[in-house]
Amino acid sequence: MIKKLSLIALTLVLTTSCVSKKLYTDLESKYADLKKENRKISDDNASLSKSLATAHNELATLQKNYDSAIAQRNKLQQEYDATKTNLDNLQKSYEALEQNSSSAIAENAKKNRELLAQLEAKEQALAAENARLEKLKKDMEARSQRIAELENIISSKDAAMTKLKNAISKALTNFEGKGLTVEQRDGKVYVSMENKLLFESGSWAVGKNGREAVKQLGSVLAVNPDIAVLIEGHTDNVPYTGTGQLSGNWDLSTKRATAIVEILRENASINPENLTAAGRGEYAPIASNETADGKAKNRRIEVILTPKLDEISKLLND
Repeated sequence: MIKKLSLIALTLVLTTSCVSKKLYTDLESKYADLKKENRKISDDNASLSKSLATAHNELATLQKNYDSAIAQRNKLQQEYDATKTNLDNLQKSYEALEQNSSSAIAENAKKNRELLAQLEAKEQALAAENARLEKLKKDMEARSQRIAELENIISSKDAAMTKLKNAISKALTNFEGKGLTVEQRDGKVYVSMENKLLFESGSWAVGKNGREAVKQLGSVLAVNPDIAVLIEGHTDNVPYTGTGQLSGNWDLSTKRATAIVEILRENASINPENLTAAGRGEYAPIASNETADGKAKNRRIEVILTPKLDEISKLLND
């Protein structure tokens, strides 16, 4: 009987190893694609934040140029007024001198021509400065309107994410205090589920309570189609020492993230294109791995919900 059981165990190990190699290869390929897509999303978000900061900087520069143009215009206006006053005085002097000598008249006439030339130059400079000022004003108004539109869109996205966070918290009320938290920060919603709610040690099979929690989360995501969903698997820093289908913590975290994706895909109303699974192993801890409690917190699934930024991208590219 013992020899028979040993033969069956050996057969299962060999069969599992064959399946593992193919499954690992497929998952490795999927992981690379998902990692690339996740990096692109992160880069797009960073690019959009940089573009918004640039727009604010450009508005500040336009405001500075506008203020400078106002000061220059006022200076030119003062010079123009002083020159005109001087011209009027000389004109009066000219009329008085006209009765005296022809030489005085000629000299005064020359001064008048010089002042008239200066006055004309000042008028042209003032007109050019007014034109530049008007252009700066229009540019500033356009930039202000664009920034206002960006801020309105961002505010709307934040409000939508707050509403989503509240809906998720309500849907998952029964699981709070059981290793599940829902937070909103940096314009995103983070749903963190510790492994004690989802998995047995070393396994990526989701338990009954964990499956129910994921399904409840899926019911909220199903009515929010404009949300990108990133599922990240995390482990503690204890090296995986098991055998079989897993090669290490990173592999385990990837399989667990994929398991959550598969449960969400059971909801036909969730667009698979919105879902991304990624494993991060032990490299993104949220607590110290020096304590058992810290390790428990690090063994988790994080579902990161991000609003799609198509409107902002279009506005920045227009």
